[in-house]
Amino acid sequence: MTPQGPPSGRTTELAARALADPHLVYDPVVGDGPKDVVVLGSTGSIGTQAIDLVLRNPDRFRVTGLSANGGRVALLAEQAHRLRVRTVAVAREDVVPALREALAGAYGSGEALPEILAGPDAATQLAASACHTVLNGITGSIGLAPTLAALEAGRTLALANKESLIVGGPLVKALAKPGQIIPVDSEHAALFQALAAGTRADVRKLVVTASGGPFRGRTKQELAHVTVEDALAHPTWAMGPVITINSATLVNKGLEVIEAHLLYDIPFDRIEVVVHPQSYVHSMVEFTDGSTLAQATPPDMRGPIAIGLGWPERIPDAAPAFDWSTASTWEFFPLDDEAFPSVDLARHVGQLAGTAPAVFNAANEESVEAFRRGALPFNGIMETVTRVVEEHGTPATGTPLTVSDVLEAETWARTRARELAAQTAEARA
Repeated sequence: MTPQGPPSGRTTELAARALADPHLVYDPVVGDGPKDVVVLGSTGSIGTQAIDLVLRNPDRFRVTGLSANGGRVALLAEQAHRLRVRTVAVAREDVVPALREALAGAYGSGEALPEILAGPDAATQLAASACHTVLNGITGSIGLAPTLAALEAGRTLALANKESLIVGGPLVKALAKPGQIIPVDSEHAALFQALAAGTRADVRKLVVTASGGPFRGRTKQELAHVTVEDALAHPTWAMGPVITINSATLVNKGLEVIEAHLLYDIPFDRIEVVVHPQSYVHSMVEFTDGSTLAQATPPDMRGPIAIGLGWPERIPDAAPAFDWSTASTWEFFPLDDEAFPSVDLARHVGQLAGTAPAVFNAANEESVEAFRRGALPFNGIMETVTRVVEEHGTPATGTPLTVSDVLEAETWARTRARELAAQTAEARA
């Protein structure tokens, strides 16, 4: 967009920072005033917290579109009304009548209702709509198409959907301009901020922190009989069931290692995972001069969301700060790779690249679902994922990755993981 008249103060600042470090700033819209934002996955954990942040900062943000799967139409309608959005998108076409009814109930008589998009491509359509920033808070690899659509349309992408980067890394990187993706995961938002303190050549390693989940300190043998309820009892974070179980297996940390490699172009052997039970330090960057910068806040996702939506500006009081007058202890422990083999396996598939990360992610999603319904024991999640990855083998090299390659690999991995889970369930019966 070509600015009319002299550049604003914000435009001048963005230009200066972009010249200083191009990976930090991407601004698709020139001008002041509230940023137009689209929220994908608005009824989930990330989406609801993002909306809370927007409602507290109406001078900074204006939500123009919301998307959700369609399981909570009353909440979606309430959000649409409070934010006065132009468009609402749902993946499930069967809920459209209920959504229309909920919208009619939420809006007053005579108020114009928002446009409704419905179907599996609705979120993708919305991601390409006119706005400044798309917050992708969808869970799972179904977030890939909206991620690609937002990037192709030239939007800033606040990315909370790590799976789309995992399964479609080369596709995402081919479309993304410098600074166009702002990570919203707490760990990657931390790395993003710490990396601003030096050049890429100054970085010795990235240190990704893990809470250790509910089973920190347990051996592999002690994990054999944990229950779904045990796995869902995360000690520090409130998340959805799939992400919470991924935290219990530390698969989430393996995915974050792959994501860090893709986002920051740091080799896998320079990305370390350390267990930090308090979840105060969200990640660290070690520089070549021996200094380490740690980004720390109390565990609260509103901080990373604020970075994703507001960067390069910071949002005052976005999340709680530490009370430094109160004593506290911060601990760090090495990762137990025997009890939690997921991080090493993730590094392996990340180095294989191609469709291997998609296979890893899809097999894990199916295995987690099998665990939740009692078909797999807890340790069976990673045993199943490992076997699917091994059977998939080494991806072909020399040919560009395509979306159809990813979808085909995912379909095979899901089918094979379900078959193996069924075999395990039958053997245990």
